[in-house]
Amino acid sequence: MKPCDYNIKTALDLTNAMIRLADKGDAEREDVGCGILYGLLRDSGYKIKKMAEEEKNKHIAKGWWDKKC
Repeated sequence: MKPCDYNIKTALDLTNAMIRLADKGDAEREDVGCGILYGLLRDSGYKIKKMAEEEKNKHIAKGWWDKKC
């Protein structure tokens, strides 16, 4: 696996973890401040995920993406 592919895959893994944590935290929160925190975490996760997916697709189109990723 090329380092650039590995880094994109790692970014995607991190965004998925951010989104899962935001969902869990939002379900378990006890005040509004936490809701703001988890909303920001979720929004950021989705924005970063979209960018990482776009980069992944560019790598796939160029034939760079290792299918083992």
